[in-house]
Amino acid sequence: MTPLSIDAERLLGRIRTLGSIGRDADGRLVRLAASDTDREGRDRLVAWLEEAGLDVAVDRIGNIFGIWRPAGMEDAAPLMLGSHIDTVIDAGIYDGCYGVLSGLAVIETLKAAGFSPARPLAVAAFTNEEGVRYAPDMMGSLVHAGGLSVEAALATVGTDGTVLGRELERIGYAGGNAPGFLTPHAYVELHIEQGPVLAHEGIAIGAVETLQGISWQKVTIDGKANHAGTTPMAMRQDAGHAAARVVAFLRERARASQTPTVATVGCMAFEPNAINVIPARATFTVDLRDPDEARLREEEAALAAFLDRLAQEEKVAISVERLARFEPVTFDARIVGRIESAARARGLSHRRMTSGAGHDAQMMARIAPAAMIFVPSIAGISHNPAERTEDADLVAGANVLLDVVRAMTAEGASP
Repeated sequence: MTPLSIDAERLLGRIRTLGSIGRDADGRLVRLAASDTDREGRDRLVAWLEEAGLDVAVDRIGNIFGIWRPAGMEDAAPLMLGSHIDTVIDAGIYDGCYGVLSGLAVIETLKAAGFSPARPLAVAAFTNEEGVRYAPDMMGSLVHAGGLSVEAALATVGTDGTVLGRELERIGYAGGNAPGFLTPHAYVELHIEQGPVLAHEGIAIGAVETLQGISWQKVTIDGKANHAGTTPMAMRQDAGHAAARVVAFLRERARASQTPTVATVGCMAFEPNAINVIPARATFTVDLRDPDEARLREEEAALAAFLDRLAQEEKVAISVERLARFEPVTFDARIVGRIESAARARGLSHRRMTSGAGHDAQMMARIAPAAMIFVPSIAGISHNPAERTEDADLVAGANVLLDVVRAMTAEGASP
């Protein structure tokens, strides 16, 4: 096939344009799901999809799809590309947006070249991938894949007390299509790595073959508030100290392990939160991740056993709430192989790897063959305004995606 390349200037310009939408008074990029700034980003994306001549569809959870349906293929399952455009608070400009805009760039390039795909192509922007305002994360793709009912998702109450369904209506993105109306033939997601491996090793392309399982829990420890000066250490029921022991246990266990297991306590609050009062309550989150389901279950069991011992030793009451639980994912070997072949053909260094972060691709893998392409993140920084990937790497990743899509939609091609 004659080599093709995406329009690099247009892709990079769109990334910068979308990255300028949603800046607060302090200059931070904050485009939380179903917010006013999310609406602005969505409106800009839809305009680009329409300019490209794609059919735009929105489902009830607010997922946006731009669809290229060649004549005679109206009912065929599409090859779907995509990611998300919602952000964390004080975000970088690449996370998610790069994958959506590259998917659009691929379709535009193929259309302009007169390519005749053997099946439709679609680019998706899934709602609430980040999960900052509404839990769980990856919500739009989870609903699309049938893992969460649309009714339950729309009833979700956000951190600010809003209800997702009402907010989608308010911003004009409560679509009429039933989630899952567009079942893909296969799904490919291009993303910045959000980790240091590719940049550290000087490798251009990651062919993602597995994705870590994720276990999110909220732990509440109830002790007894008392005077910080008059209560002897041996007579305390200190919820704060008990919480600190959990943090230390998780870190020490993960560091001592010879496995890829990681453990994080990212949120913590004490009550009454006074300098001279022993904490009566500590509430915190636990994030456990591992690419092997058996090991992830083992870590969950180890934490549960430690909490049982801790409650007795510290004379506190401990309760645990499950926030989210996603099993590890093994992506489609044929698509992973196509990614490697495309990188090799363009003379790009590449390696197979595991994703440490959650992505919409893990949900789409429930209903279709799926895989991911990574490009380097400088210093491994993401979810941060310092998030950066070199322009050349962004363009290289988009061109690899282009070649993968072209190969997968050639006449007679399998995933």
